[in-house]
Amino acid sequence: MARIEYFDDPDAPEPNSMVVAASAVVTDDKGRILLQKRSDSGLWALPGGGMEMADSLPGTAVREVKEETGLDVEITGLVGTYTDPLHVIAYTDGEVRRQFNVCFRARLVGGTLAVSDESLELRWVDPGALGSLDMHHTQWLRLTHFLEDREAPYLG
Repeated sequence: MARIEYFDDPDAPEPNSMVVAASAVVTDDKGRILLQKRSDSGLWALPGGGMEMADSLPGTAVREVKEETGLDVEITGLVGTYTDPLHVIAYTDGEVRRQFNVCFRARLVGGTLAVSDESLELRWVDPGALGSLDMHHTQWLRLTHFLEDREAPYLG
């Protein structure tokens, strides 16, 4: 199923669902950041996804990283909350969602890197090389806030 992300676009379709989601900025011991090239959009993104009824938000981030990358992570902090109503995601099945995303900091603790059906490619990226990757504005925002190493999480 394909998706299109909109941000501050007057032509964006009207949302028909609200999804609580978690994502993670996962770093390795070299300071590189784990990114996936999404199979539904072809854009680079942080691993993450929707919360299930039995999940906590940090647990959602850990589960989604494992499902999408094969890696085990430990949550180490909070990058921020991302709830901008101008961000709309439209799927080919007719769902048009507004997403409430909580982005965590995480560190690699194990597992084996493996592409899932949600990813075309996985890559450890040096922060200086992030600008060469095609990604949606909302992903850039999370990465920017992470790289700023803020004293307090972003609340937006």
